[in-house]
Parts: sequence; C-alpha cells; structure tokens
Amino acid sequence: MEIRIDDLTGKEVAQLLQEHHQDMLDHTPAESVHSLDISGLKAPDVTFWSAWIEGELAGCGAIKVIESGHAELKSMRTSSTHLRQGVAQRLLTYIITAAQQQGITKMSLETGTPDSFIPAQKLYRDFGFNECAPFADYCEDPYSLYMTKELG
Repeated sequence: MEIRIDDLTGKEVAQLLQEHHQDMLDHTPAESVHSLDISGLKAPDVTFWSAWIEGELAGCGAIKVIESGHAELKSMRTSSTHLRQGVAQRLLTYIITAAQQQGITKMSLETGTPDSFIPAQKLYRDFGFNECAPFADYCEDPYSLYMTKELG
C-alpha cells in the first residue's frame, strides 16, 4: 500500500469523500455530522493522506491541528472495495507516525454513536484512544463519541 499526502484534486478522492459524507448523513442527523468538505480539508492546518493499492484508492485520512501539539483525526475512510483488508489500521498507523513527526503529542477525534460506527470505535480503542469530553469547538451530542490519545 502506498500512502501519500494528497492535494485533493483527483476524482477518486472526491468520490470517496462524497461517499463518506453521505454515509454520515445516512446514520446521523445533519447537525451532528462533522466531516470536512474538500475546501475544509485543503485548509493550511490540515494534512490529508490517501492510500493506494495497485493504483486503486483504498482509503484516506487527515489531521487538523487544533493547537500546538494537539491535532484532530479527520476523514478516516476505507473504500468499500477494500474493507476488512487492514487498510484503516495501516493508514492510522501511518498518520499517527506522521503526526508525531510534525510535533503532535495528542490526537483527538469525533466519531458517531450509532451501531454503524462500532467498527470505527473498535479501531480507535484498539489503537489506544479513550473516551473523553468534547474538545475544540465540539459540544455534548448524543450522536457523537469523543476520543483522545497521548502520542508521547
């Protein structure tokens, strides 16, 4: 698998992000969906990666710097054709290492609470993320689960 910083100009990436956003809307009320659109992912405080297997987009993920040393994991998504093949684990490992190289010592995230988010919740717990209070601009929301991890 090749993981690289992506400029978000490719149609495959745009389609995967649209699929990601639509999936969020299918399981969560719009006011509780916090995925970034392409312009949000192009912000200077965001680093976005795409993962490719034999020329096919396998997944993506990003970090958004919240404050010095603290970043939020954003837009983690595995392509439907690459589910259950270890893409998310490999991508998250890569992103955490890259974040540490950028001086990030704490990573937080927001994910959903409906049953469709259980695989994501399990992935994050397996990586040592623990539940926490809302961070940054988030508020208590029954559709949101907040998690954080000290990167050391």
